[in-house]
Amino acid sequence: MEEKTITFISKRNTYTIPISKILYLTMKKQDAFIHVADGRVLKTRMTLNEFSEKYGEDFIRLNRGCLVSAMAIYSVDKTIMLSNGEVLSYSSYHKKEILSKFRSKQQMIIERLADNDNPSDNEAYYEHYKCFDNIPIAFADIEMVFNEESQAVDWIFRYGNEALADLENCPLEQLIGNTFSSIFSNMDKKWLRSYEHSALYGETLEIIDYSPEIDKSLRIICFPTFKGHCGCMLFDISRTKLSGDKTAGENAILMYLQKMINL
Repeated sequence: MEEKTITFISKRNTYTIPISKILYLTMKKQDAFIHVADGRVLKTRMTLNEFSEKYGEDFIRLNRGCLVSAMAIYSVDKTIMLSNGEVLSYSSYHKKEILSKFRSKQQMIIERLADNDNPSDNEAYYEHYKCFDNIPIAFADIEMVFNEESQAVDWIFRYGNEALADLENCPLEQLIGNTFSSIFSNMDKKWLRSYEHSALYGETLEIIDYSPEIDKSLRIICFPTFKGHCGCMLFDISRTKLSGDKTAGENAILMYLQKMINL
């Protein structure tokens, strides 16, 4: 299917932007401010209704002056967090409606996952990923598990290498084909939103956080693989060594991070 785009003029320049790259729109009088995933905010003459008539099915109205992409929503709580870390406020009066539309959008995507050409069994996954067997970086392909409300609640290991088994301190035969929660009863659900977003919306995300399940601080890069799946490259931060030949810029970043840690 051809990706939908929007073409508009901003400051005498013509832009054609894929709808999937738009995070949200805000209005000020007759001007629309289009917030793009790459950080740009482009001002153009357009009403919210004009945009909604063409692209409303992909967006959720938060209030009279803001439309947010369903794809961009990371979580809905007292505020709405987007996949890029931005936070949007909304009226709590509309929370049920926003959650309903968000889950409906997720359900539509999940239903499409049934029509796929994913590998049929563990041997097929192994054959596809065998080039990862001996690399010194922990790698896994995981299949997301959704509940009736279209929310990710767990994941199944479909492939893992020996570096993953070493990181997780668990033999591969106990990992492959099993859910994460069945192996680690102290599963921290914070990982789910990032993996879900990568699997459903095709985003590559980086996570740096502590894993209580294995008592390690991790850097994780997750990215879409098969439909309903994401691949994960996992790094134990305590084992990661930085290059000894650091530039002045790298030293400045390290100094800044050290100060943040000591706050």
